[in-house]
Amino acid sequence: MSESQLWAFSGRTSRKKYFLIGVIAFLIKSNIDRMIATYSFRHPWSLLNYWFPFPLANSPWKLKGADANLGFTLLLVSLPFMWLGVAQTVRRLRDCEQPLWLSVLFFVPFANLLFFGVLCLWPPGKGAQALRKNGGIAARPAGFFAAITSGEPLAAAILATVATSIVGFLLVLFGTQFQGNYGWSLFLVVPFCLGLFSALILSYRAPRTMGECLMVSIAPVVLIGAGLLLLAFEGVICIAMAAPLALGLSAIGGMVGYWIQDSRWSTPGRPLTMGIIVAMTPFLMGVDKTVQGEPPLLVVHSSMEIDAPPEVVWEQVVTFTEIPEPREWLFHTGIAYPLRATMIGTGVGAVRRCEFTTGAFVEPIQVWDAPRLLHFGVTENPAPMEELTPYHHIEPPHLKGYFVSHEGQFELARLPGNRTRLTGTTWYTDRIWPSAYWRLWSDYIIHRIHMRVLRHIQIEAESAWHAVR
Repeated sequence: MSESQLWAFSGRTSRKKYFLIGVIAFLIKSNIDRMIATYSFRHPWSLLNYWFPFPLANSPWKLKGADANLGFTLLLVSLPFMWLGVAQTVRRLRDCEQPLWLSVLFFVPFANLLFFGVLCLWPPGKGAQALRKNGGIAARPAGFFAAITSGEPLAAAILATVATSIVGFLLVLFGTQFQGNYGWSLFLVVPFCLGLFSALILSYRAPRTMGECLMVSIAPVVLIGAGLLLLAFEGVICIAMAAPLALGLSAIGGMVGYWIQDSRWSTPGRPLTMGIIVAMTPFLMGVDKTVQGEPPLLVVHSSMEIDAPPEVVWEQVVTFTEIPEPREWLFHTGIAYPLRATMIGTGVGAVRRCEFTTGAFVEPIQVWDAPRLLHFGVTENPAPMEELTPYHHIEPPHLKGYFVSHEGQFELARLPGNRTRLTGTTWYTDRIWPSAYWRLWSDYIIHRIHMRVLRHIQIEAESAWHAVR
């Protein structure tokens, strides 16, 4: 191969040459990057930095100072290597007689590794073989999907499920582990597209029934959930919470795929559209995170009537003893629940510590109006749950800083007959979107936590009141 062919987009590259060029270019670039990062910027560098170049807290668009300068320098250095990589990828795709638009996968994190491996193994097309052997002109290929799909329903279903599961799994990891983004794109766009693309691949060679399209549309979501659990990225409860939304949207995508299958999306432009959508999803996740804004402040109220006057109930509100082990199924799944509360000091400025199974809420008192109102802020939040997982312990990004309690209060209202209505209130935010869906879960969980505390206060206050009557 001449030097000009290294940089040209025309022509063909065999799998052996593609492999050698890729490995040599990577070795050269990785050493250049390592020297720049280590010696010029004093930044530790390893192969993992190509997928996680900076701490996860620093999104690429928020880098400052030395990190921003390093990122810009590495970007400039990478430009000729990017040109070389794309050019050789286009030539290899032409040699395989596959659509050239697949070269966009060169820029998709994680997926590009699999893509490189496939191109290194994929044999040349029949036209390319004839061209090399006889000097003839290669026939126009039938297309990527036409070459690998089968008319057999089972084979087509397996292909549709595996292909979309791999792509979906990589997108989920990119959004959650790299971007820390639990937003609209992750929970709405990705499952819908997985269902749609699964049904379209399934029906590429022959029309399929609605039932077949629905089955293959939800299969990738199930496989991705299992993969997240088995590879210790998520726990059982979080996957179960997301399942109704993800399965529902993937099923809708499958139905849309069923309705449009008659137009035979193999017509020019349809596969290209699917590829562009997949390639653009990581960028959509980045935009999603920047435009979704601050989460709304949510509030949950829970009340209980207690057969004791407010003065007695107040003593149990300020500080309560150890709560017995829970009977509710919810608190046996890993959801954090309260154990006890202690108070340091009295009046405004005192600090209440509410101990949960995952740590303590630190609550400085803002209003002390005995025996009517106790209002407090929250300066420390423990993890909302301990993930239920086959492994000893995992910490997905959403366990830190996504669910945040901001304020709380206990309000006591005097009722006739020396009775009290006790109302517990929590103000909180949840940075997982769409808010309307996830609020169904968070409101329910907070209400159950409220009722655990209120029920314990009821038992203790009524026992104390009946003992002195």
